[in-house]
Amino acid sequence: MAGHSTYVPQNKAARWLEKRLPVISLVRGSFVDFPTPKNLNYWWTFGGIAFFVLVAQIVTGIVLAMHYTGHVDMAFNSVEHIMRDVNYGWLMRYLHANGASMFFIAVYIHIFRGLYYGSYKDPREISWILGVIIFLLMMATAFMGYVLPWGQMSFWGATVITNLFSAIPLVGETITHWLWGGFAVGNPTLNRFFSLHYLLPFMIVGVVLLHVWAFHTSGNNNPTGVDPKSDKDTLPFHPYYTMKDLYAIVVFMLLFAWFAFYAPNYMGHPDNYTEANPLVTPAHIVPEWYFLPFYAILRAIPDKLGGVVAMFGAIAVLFILPWLDTSRVRSATYRPIYKQFFWIFAVVCVVLGWLGSKPPEGGYVLASRICTAYYFIHFLVILPLLGFFEKPKPLPASINEAVLEKNGSGQPSGAVAAPETKS
Repeated sequence: MAGHSTYVPQNKAARWLEKRLPVISLVRGSFVDFPTPKNLNYWWTFGGIAFFVLVAQIVTGIVLAMHYTGHVDMAFNSVEHIMRDVNYGWLMRYLHANGASMFFIAVYIHIFRGLYYGSYKDPREISWILGVIIFLLMMATAFMGYVLPWGQMSFWGATVITNLFSAIPLVGETITHWLWGGFAVGNPTLNRFFSLHYLLPFMIVGVVLLHVWAFHTSGNNNPTGVDPKSDKDTLPFHPYYTMKDLYAIVVFMLLFAWFAFYAPNYMGHPDNYTEANPLVTPAHIVPEWYFLPFYAILRAIPDKLGGVVAMFGAIAVLFILPWLDTSRVRSATYRPIYKQFFWIFAVVCVVLGWLGSKPPEGGYVLASRICTAYYFIHFLVILPLLGFFEKPKPLPASINEAVLEKNGSGQPSGAVAAPETKS
């Protein structure tokens, strides 16, 4: 349910602005007075954490772009110049480099929270799809950013990934040559990636605003999966959830600061501190950790085109997830069988990430194929069938009843049978 602001301007200037551009009431209706389910837990704070890190990435990225030189002969040295000669350049670079990992950590938790509590179900399909688009834009932005330092792993990572497009029938070679700006990864490639890396974060902000607008229109999901039925089920977003989100952001920033100050290169690759050399291939080319599950899926398929299809299919299947899950109950809290499959799926994703960091040989390849098969079976077989065979637990009549029952503050008057609940 959408928020409605009761804001009344108190001074002449605010009344003048409100009459011509009601931006204050819009902000209050969306981020102050917006009725939010009263039972949201800390897993719901990772959306705000992700947005905070996104803003930090844009700010630090703009500062870095002021000193970076997008040319293959100078890019590597310009990064060294930032680290050694620019005032607090080392801090900007470490915050930006580790901020990418922090952004993916927050977003991955945000995605898995949505999978667990069924936040992709009716009526929140558009919000979910916009979230997947954000994820795709993040991956493109992070990949292009990884190329910019022009170290060994930057160059060879760009070479391997852009070559994948050549597997696409008919148009693959054309797309690859356009990305390269020639017939090999070189200066035009670096210029293209620098331009797009600077542009895409602002596109992400635009899609994030649509994402927020979408779930503010349909209302937040919550741990019970039961829609609010009265004012007793909700609280205004401010101050209750602004303070909760702020506390979570501060705690998350402690983790961020630890990496930035004490282990800034922990999630990087040492080969990237060697300038790019097209004549020397690294012994083991690996992407950043947040790409590793998809890299494992890519290498699990023995055919180049099949691997590309599987890798992109692993993300594409998320777009149709709202229609693959046939259960009429949202939250895994009330779906005992789905809950077990969810945790198996989570473990499989972690194992895929580990396999993506290993050489594509022997048992690693076999394990990658098994995990890849399970990844797609989870979405295309298990979720559609569970809706027919799983017997959910009874749902609470309302959010307020669930909260009172959990806290022992009152006795619920009864339960609503799961099959009769709207999804």
